[in-house]
Amino acid sequence: QVQLVESGGGLVQAGGSLRLSCAASGSIFSSNTMGWYRQAPGKQRELVAIITSGGSTNYIDSVKGRFTISRDSAKNTVYLQMNSLKPEDTAVYYCNVKNPYRPTYDYWGQGTQVTVSS
Repeated sequence: QVQLVESGGGLVQAGGSLRLSCAASGSIFSSNTMGWYRQAPGKQRELVAIITSGGSTNYIDSVKGRFTISRDSAKNTVYLQMNSLKPEDTAVYYCNVKNPYRPTYDYWGQGTQVTVSS
């Protein structure tokens, strides 16, 4: 089992910044891929950014150049630095951990609300 605890969400004006954190505990593997997803009201959950155990990253087009995902493997923590926030970034943001060698290894955090006012 894995527990993911997110923090750092809140209300910010357009153009502002927020930093989300997600601390993982439990059965952690060094080969884990960690990611951030978001779900806006009335929309499907979408992948925002992922980072592999080797540090490779991938982002959806709408956040490229504004968001940065990083991880501290020693702390089993993943971060999402969000700059130049836009109202369309408003959503509940979820942390996720998967493992490429373990198909059933798929855990989610409880979500943290990010609201960007115009």
